This record gives sequence, C-alpha cells and structure tokens, in this order.
Amino acid sequence: METTSRSVAQTPAAEGGQHVPSARRAVDGYLRASFPWYGLDEAFTGPRWLMQVGTAADGAVEHGSIGHGNEPSVRAEATGEERERFAVVVTVAANPVRRSPDGTGLLEATSVSSAAWLAGVGLLSFTWPGHMDHSLRDDWLEQQTETAWALADDLDGPEWSTLSLPVDGVPTPFHYRESEFGWVLAGSTQQGVHVGAYGRGMSAYGLGFAAIKDIAAYE
Repeated sequence: METTSRSVAQTPAAEGGQHVPSARRAVDGYLRASFPWYGLDEAFTGPRWLMQVGTAADGAVEHGSIGHGNEPSVRAEATGEERERFAVVVTVAANPVRRSPDGTGLLEATSVSSAAWLAGVGLLSFTWPGHMDHSLRDDWLEQQTETAWALADDLDGPEWSTLSLPVDGVPTPFHYRESEFGWVLAGSTQQGVHVGAYGRGMSAYGLGFAAIKDIAAYE
C-alpha cells in the first residue's frame, strides 16, 4: 500500500481515562506544513483543539490531527451518554513516490489509504475493551493495528461503504466504515491533501469539512 510509515501513528491515551499531555502539540509544527489543514466546517460550533503532527525522516510535516468536541480518553466501559462526543480530522499531504533527502532511496507515497489507516489507528488510541486484562492491551493493539492496516489497503472491500460529505462546500465521496468502537472515513480534497476522520458519539453523516483559515488561532 502506498502510505506513510506505520511508526508515525497517533500517541495512545493513557489507561484509566487519563489524557496524555504529549498527545497535544504546540501550533509550531502545524505552521511548518506546506499544505492546508482541514477541520470540521463552520456548522460545528463546539471546542476545537490541536493534537499532533507527523513528520518524515527529513523533518517535513506529512500529516496532523485536529480534534473537535470532547477531548477523548480511554474509557473502555463507558457507554451511551457517558462516552465522549468527538470527531478528529486527519490531514495528510498528497505526496507521490519521491527520493529520500540523501538520494539513496525512495520515500513511500501517500494516498487515501494513508488517511484511512491513520484515522483507524487514531480511533484505536482511545479504545480498550473493558473485559480485557491490562497485560493483554499491547497484544490487542498490535492485532487491531494490523487489522486497520489491512482494511485501509482494501477501500473497495466489503467493510467499507461510500458516503458523500461537503469539503469546502463541494460534495465529495468518502470511504466509510463503522465498528463497535466508533467510525472512520477517508477521502481526498481538491487542495492536494487527503482527509481522514474518526470519532464516536457524533454522527459522521452530518459532518462537513473545510480548510482552516488560521491554524495559529488554535494555539
């Protein structure tokens, strides 16, 4: 699959419902990006917050996440009204296969599958089955991460459906799937980036996306 390295996945939240301070980044990394950032459009009036950016080996910013709603935490046994209502938008620069900075090899391309995988792993970061022992969490995460990878590599497969949502006011097709943990979607924009999103407690069907005019205002 043409995608970014799996080593740049989102930082998991701490166990027991605690937030991880390192999961939030200063706006500096976002300002270094050479591509526009996306978030929910103006129809969403709730809280917005920065999460983190992912970089290539040469330090170039390749993707990042913007949160909307309640800041999520690992709350395995929470259900219904107890669960957070949030949506996270992942922006991924659309990069073709390109040479590494030292000229010795090729860097992986990014694609809609990249956005789908990052979104899938992002959702897993805040998920933990309540019946599972703490000692098994790492094995579960590894297994589910591989599953997310396989699903993202097969966007035309039966696990995905199609959903049309506005991006900068233009109806845009997205790949969409639901699980017991939440939902994931991914698509591309006309601005040269791929957009992924994940969330729970908020319906994906009513969402719209738009380029962020001033990312510095999120600091």
